[in-house]
Amino acid sequence: MIMRRAVLTYLALSLAAVVILAPYLMSVQTSVKTPRQFAQQPPLAPPRPPTGENYAELTVGGHTLIPPLVITVQVVLVVVLGQLVCSVLAAYAFARLDFPGRDAIFWVYLATLMVPAVAVLVPRFVLLSEAGLVNTFWGIVLPSMFGSPYAIFLLRQFFRAVPQELLDAARIDGAGHPRVLRHVMLPLSRPVLATLLIITAVTHWNDFLWPLVVTSGARWEVLTVAVAGLQSQYQGNWTLVMAATTLATMPLLVLFTIFQKHIVKSITITGMK
Repeated sequence: MIMRRAVLTYLALSLAAVVILAPYLMSVQTSVKTPRQFAQQPPLAPPRPPTGENYAELTVGGHTLIPPLVITVQVVLVVVLGQLVCSVLAAYAFARLDFPGRDAIFWVYLATLMVPAVAVLVPRFVLLSEAGLVNTFWGIVLPSMFGSPYAIFLLRQFFRAVPQELLDAARIDGAGHPRVLRHVMLPLSRPVLATLLIITAVTHWNDFLWPLVVTSGARWEVLTVAVAGLQSQYQGNWTLVMAATTLATMPLLVLFTIFQKHIVKSITITGMK
């Protein structure tokens, strides 16, 4: 009975994995076909022979995605660094500092999670337009680099679960709040920080609407906007579009592969608590 249940579980998980991975694998397979092969062969047929001309066109050819890729990496690095620093400081303040209205401020801030991003799109654009930051690098990153309600909530709950005895021992040794945060809280919260890093990086790597609104032209074009423009410009050349899509998702797979152990550990810690 137990063996049968285990077999059924693994079969269900394998089927789910196939459903999830099939679109990406088909995208990779299509990206190494020529337009003629794509038109003449069945969609699931492997390329005979495979070709790298689509990737060459997107890296060294006339439709290179290297500048948008570089800009996207810069945007993600600045936003991730800003969000982690600001979220850690805010979460520690909400979790371990006593000041008037602390809980009320936290819950009001957390309530902004229910406000759709589209609802604040126009006011945000007007503010940045008045500040002269439209179609600039800082216009892309500033609205997102000062923490997020989800990250602050997750870190606050984790900081509140740290035993008070550890903080008291650090204070007996003469540590103030900066040293407690640096030498006690941050080492304990590495799995949670890794998870937040992944979530923030994926969210802003795939961000499309805000960069599309706040920028124009190719100067500050991010990867998602460049791939969308490529798709509308070469709607019939699906092999080139699939190669661009594959290139856009590969860095995220590498990032997840590097930090997957920390993500699993953070889930384990959350479940134990």
